[in-house]
Amino acid sequence: MASEELAQKLQRRLLLEESGAAAAQGDEEEAAAPCPGEEERSCLAASADAELSAKLARRHDINEGAAQPRRAAVFNPYTEFKEFSRRQIKDMERMFRLYDSGRDGYIDLMELKLMMEKLGAPQTHLGLKNMIKEVDEDFDGKLSFREFLLIFHKAAAGELEEDSGLLTLAKLSEIDVSIEGVKGAKNFFEAKVQALSSASKFEAEIRAEQDERKREEEERKHRRAAFRELKSAFTQ
Repeated sequence: MASEELAQKLQRRLLLEESGAAAAQGDEEEAAAPCPGEEERSCLAASADAELSAKLARRHDINEGAAQPRRAAVFNPYTEFKEFSRRQIKDMERMFRLYDSGRDGYIDLMELKLMMEKLGAPQTHLGLKNMIKEVDEDFDGKLSFREFLLIFHKAAAGELEEDSGLLTLAKLSEIDVSIEGVKGAKNFFEAKVQALSSASKFEAEIRAEQDERKREEEERKHRRAAFRELKSAFTQ
C-alpha cells in the first residue's frame, strides 16, 4: 500500500515537472519572438552598422595610407578651369609631372614633401596631410592632376587661408595665376577680364600675322611676274 502511494506521488511529481518545463519553454519562445516591426528595425540597424563600419574602415585605411586610389573621371582641364590660359595649364602640368616621380598620375605625401622642400618651404608630416585634405575630393590621400589644379584655382580665387601650405605652394611656384590671397577675389575677377582682353589681343595678333603673310606672298607673286616680263623682254 505504501509502495503504491509512493508510486503515485512520483508520477504526480514527474507530471508537474514536465508541465513546468513546457511552460518555461513557452515563455522563452515568447520572449525570443520579435514584436511587430522589431525584425525590420533590426535589419535596418544591421544595414546601417555595416555601412558605418565600411566608412570607418575606409577612413582608417586613408589615415594609415593603405587606401586604394579611386579612379578619377576623365576631365578636360581647359574647359573646367577656364580662368587659366592653355599656357598656364601646360605649366601646371609640367610641374605636376616633374614631382610625380612614381609616374602613376598622382602626387603622394612623400612626393609633396619633396616638392615643398624644393620650393624652399618644407612642411611637417601633419602639415603635408592637411594640405592634401584641403583638395582631396576622392579621399584617396593623394593629389590627382585635377586636385593639383584646384590648388591654383582656390589660390587665385582667394579661397585659401594666408597660413595655408597650399597657398605657399601656389605662390612659390613659377606659374603666374594672379594669386591675390584671401581678400583677392575682386582682383581675381578683374584678372579674368584682363585675361579675356589678352585673349582678344592674342587673336588680333594672329590675324595680323596672317595678313602679313598674305601681303608678303602677294609681293613675291608680283616680283616673280615682273621678273618673267623682264626676262621675256630680253629674249625677244
